[in-house]
Amino acid sequence: MKSICDFIARWMGILVLLMAVFSLFFPAPMSSIPTWVINPLLGLIMFGMGLTLSAQDFRVVFSRPKDVLIGCIAQFAVMPFMAWLLVKVFSLPQELALGVILVGCCPGGTASNVITYLAKGDLALSVGMTAVSTLLAPLATPFLVWFLAGTMVDVDTLGMLLSIVYVVIAPIVVGLLCQRYLPRLTRGVVDYLPAFSTLMITLVVGIVVSHNADRLFVGGLLVILVVVLHNLSGLAFGYTLSRLFGMPRQKCVAVSIEVGMQNSGLATSLATLHFSLFPLAAIPGAIFSVWHNISGALAARFYGYLLTPKQ
Repeated sequence: MKSICDFIARWMGILVLLMAVFSLFFPAPMSSIPTWVINPLLGLIMFGMGLTLSAQDFRVVFSRPKDVLIGCIAQFAVMPFMAWLLVKVFSLPQELALGVILVGCCPGGTASNVITYLAKGDLALSVGMTAVSTLLAPLATPFLVWFLAGTMVDVDTLGMLLSIVYVVIAPIVVGLLCQRYLPRLTRGVVDYLPAFSTLMITLVVGIVVSHNADRLFVGGLLVILVVVLHNLSGLAFGYTLSRLFGMPRQKCVAVSIEVGMQNSGLATSLATLHFSLFPLAAIPGAIFSVWHNISGALAARFYGYLLTPKQ
């Protein structure tokens, strides 16, 4: 069982891509699953994150506050601004533009920690940034979406805040409590969580793509291009900015991956919950979920080579 789970986690990008392609050309099986299932699935992923966090992960926030601060500022500055810039440059339709901005305003994704580990980056910093940006998300994400997209659509900032608390913060807290009071049970399942999260992300992507398969064929290539550029700009600017602040390469790698890899599942969930009148708004999040796992794997190989001591 452990080897199967390791295989699933290792090939996360390929599995997500295969599910997206299958759901695009054969939408019937996955479209039978209602979209409201996305929120519980995302909650399960966040619960798993809570099970893996510890006091040691938050200690980096206090022992190296400057590093975490630089990373979080980059997270909530680079990605929202690049999202806004790209939708303007490519003149995306309102629905798709809203979806790209939603992705840009979300916190870092949990997969970034795995990618940072594979890339030989500063894992403690990556986990600390994920934790802090996730805790900031209930306030930062609704405000940024309102600021950048408030002229396009009515943004229910309070509703988004509550959604993030219910779908993200509450499951993480429950996971932390389980780890504190049920340590034996937690230790028994923690090795299987990366594979579990991979399957949940794959299922979310399949549901979103299948429900919007027809719409994806209209303007799909353009939004894919924007999503790819958005992700790559986050990876590039995250590394460059942290380097400008004098961080060593290991920390720069952690910041780069954390900034570039968004919690796109949350963006998809928020689009489904709060912008149901704009169904295409969920598409950029689904595409981002597929692409950032592929680019993350490639980045891990590149950064791993960069940080490997030369003979």
